[in-house]
Amino acid sequence: MRTLLKNCFLVTLDPPFAGKGDLRIDGESVAERGDTLQVVAGEETIDLGGKVVIPGMVCAHTHLYSSLARGMNPPRRKPQNFLQVLRRLWWKLDRALDDESVYYSALAGALESLKCGTTLLFDHHSSPNAIAGSLDIIKKALADVGLRGVLCYEVTDRGGRKERDAGLEENRRFLAATGGGSRFRGLVGAHASFTLGKSSLEACAELAATCRTGVHMHVAEDICDVRDARRRSGSGLIRRLERAGIVREGSVFAHCVHLRPAEFRALEKGGAWLVHNPRSNMNNAVGHAPVQLFPGRSALGTDGFTADMFEEARSGFFRAQEDPGGGPGRIPGMIAGGWRLAASMFGTPFGSLSTGAAADLAVLDYEPPTPVTAANIPGHFLFGFGSSSVESVMVGGKWVLWNRSHPMIDDEAVMKRAQDAAGRLWKKLT
Repeated sequence: MRTLLKNCFLVTLDPPFAGKGDLRIDGESVAERGDTLQVVAGEETIDLGGKVVIPGMVCAHTHLYSSLARGMNPPRRKPQNFLQVLRRLWWKLDRALDDESVYYSALAGALESLKCGTTLLFDHHSSPNAIAGSLDIIKKALADVGLRGVLCYEVTDRGGRKERDAGLEENRRFLAATGGGSRFRGLVGAHASFTLGKSSLEACAELAATCRTGVHMHVAEDICDVRDARRRSGSGLIRRLERAGIVREGSVFAHCVHLRPAEFRALEKGGAWLVHNPRSNMNNAVGHAPVQLFPGRSALGTDGFTADMFEEARSGFFRAQEDPGGGPGRIPGMIAGGWRLAASMFGTPFGSLSTGAAADLAVLDYEPPTPVTAANIPGHFLFGFGSSSVESVMVGGKWVLWNRSHPMIDDEAVMKRAQDAAGRLWKKLT
């Protein structure tokens, strides 16, 4: 199917561009961009009336299952540190998940992400009592909404060897089945170094090498991860991961709050991607990631908050202002880093509105009080663009949100079913 978008105001961050133009979409890609493109017989023509068109946003680390945690009663005993937050809240929640709650958490989270202009999610999943087939369930939910996904199952030792092996198998099975499709990819998931023994880390690395992919895991989110690595191996955390083979081209490491400068250099040399999750770090009071030390391969994620990447970027910018050192200026680059990470996974350009790029875009109803130019685009991304401006979204050349409504999904009915699933899930925790 061919679509011609007329009268657009096109904005890209990397490279910076802002100006009027038309876009021709053919299949899943941008076929042509120009100041004024002529209508071709048989193609759908849409006049956007000067609305802003940007590439669809990428969330490089999230947990869709947390969609059903919003408003949940807090733990009876208030957590005093990060480990207690995990043990008293998240590890109880993920163990209570079943196939139904996995699906509706992913479906509700995907719908909310879509309405924020996010078109690709890197999801890090855990459901110890519903492991087999869980990634297919999440894939179905994302496909039902129309989003792209890079999925993995979180391998950990905390449930014993049987659960660990089941997690490895779920990653292996999904990677084998996903292949080179245009909408989904897989990574090998791992929780964090402090819940994985040497043999488990090596098993994750071996599977990643076999499947020619990377490992998606939490790294140095809290100081406990660093201390545990020293206790187990007598060396630093990154050195432990290097010895296991986890630090490899294409690995995705979330947080990286408590790393030293030399460790950041080691990750850059190893080809890993680093993902900053500012709202989660502030919420869990684990510290502030030194984003000024992050390598070029870095992106933004939400760690389970709604995938509003505009809000994530703003939060990251404001937090970095308190500890400048070059940090605030890194945030726009991390937005663009999400597109580069997506390109490395799918083998096609993202974050661009040029010929050959993926036709993933968001239409914003944005009336700025100041000019939008190539020189000031970061200022509009950080202080102007927002989820409330998102009017329509296209993924792979298809409209999955039009005039703030999904063409195939009854949003109200989905959220009602998600609420019912959340109620049943919460009862398991009482």
